[in-house]
Amino acid sequence: MSYCVHCGVELDRTEVSCPLCNTPVNNPNQPIDINGKLPYPTLKGQVDPVKRGDSAILLTVVLLSTAVACGALNLLVFKQGLWSLYIIGLCALLWVFFIPVLIYSRLSIYLTILFDWAAVALYCWIIYYQFPVNHWFLRLAVPIISLLTAFVLIFTFAIRYFKTSILSTAFLVFAEIAGLGVGLEIFIRMFLNQKIHITWSAVVLVCCIIIDGMLFTILKRTRLREEVRRRMHI
Repeated sequence: MSYCVHCGVELDRTEVSCPLCNTPVNNPNQPIDINGKLPYPTLKGQVDPVKRGDSAILLTVVLLSTAVACGALNLLVFKQGLWSLYIIGLCALLWVFFIPVLIYSRLSIYLTILFDWAAVALYCWIIYYQFPVNHWFLRLAVPIISLLTAFVLIFTFAIRYFKTSILSTAFLVFAEIAGLGVGLEIFIRMFLNQKIHITWSAVVLVCCIIIDGMLFTILKRTRLREEVRRRMHI
């Protein structure tokens, strides 16, 4: 029996060097068996990549188990209110967000976004079912969700059908932030039956206009654009 003179690990008769520290084996009393079978594989194995279907099944099982378990707890143990509806709705929301991408990657991105809109609206309706006050679901939640979805659709369309860079993408993002801020304040004031005008969203609008003005100038001036790309490595 041989042992490594450096780390002391027991060595097989076929070892030419220590498998831990790579110290050469030199034992005159036990010659190396060069024809023997090594006690471990010499080729590195390759693990097959996880298929999307397997990931979808795993995610579905986890979300379904969570929803069923919380529903059972709500019915049998913690019976105060229907709190499990929030978790069940959240599980359904996550399932709609991720499963279409995992199961069917050829699904149109626009349909995926619309499905996401429906899932978020359904989750808001579940909350509204518990707190039906002032019809906030139709008067506030649906308009805000629809506005956000519209901006996401516009952004997706621009990215897919126009040649964009990091700078032009940033220009579009700040433009949409400005529009979203103004839209949010208008919808909130309409819901509160207040006079329609902008206050806090005006600050957001001005900041975004300044940033977009700077980005537009950089995009139109070739030397400025190349200098920014060089310095920012974009």
